Amino acid sequence: QVRLVQSGGGLVQPGGSLTLSCTAPERILPLHREGTLSWFRQFPGRNGEVVAGLTRGDSINYADSVKGRFILYKDDAKNSLYLQMEKLKPEDTATYFCYYRDGAGESWGKGALVTVSS
Repeated sequence: QVRLVQSGGGLVQPGGSLTLSCTAPERILPLHREGTLSWFRQFPGRNGEVVAGLTRGDSINYADSVKGRFILYKDDAKNSLYLQMEKLKPEDTATYFCYYRDGAGESWGKGALVTVSS
């Protein structure tokens, strides 16, 4: 099982920006054939969604709700994944998790609460 260490999160005003990071002590980047590395958010009291996902070959997919506002990027040398969030809205308030999936299973970070409020 891969350990994922998250940082970032906090309170930000609507329209503001925030960047989350996710680092693995063991090498998982660049992704091998079966691996995916993604950001998932859990909303208070309702189902969550996959925000953005990275697959081998650096293919990135975004949820429609964040396209044009969020950017997923990585640093292979630091074995880290980032989620740059811009133009944040109150409806982006959620706990954000990074997770890694490969043929052996899934590993999740502990989550980071992002609150968008004035």
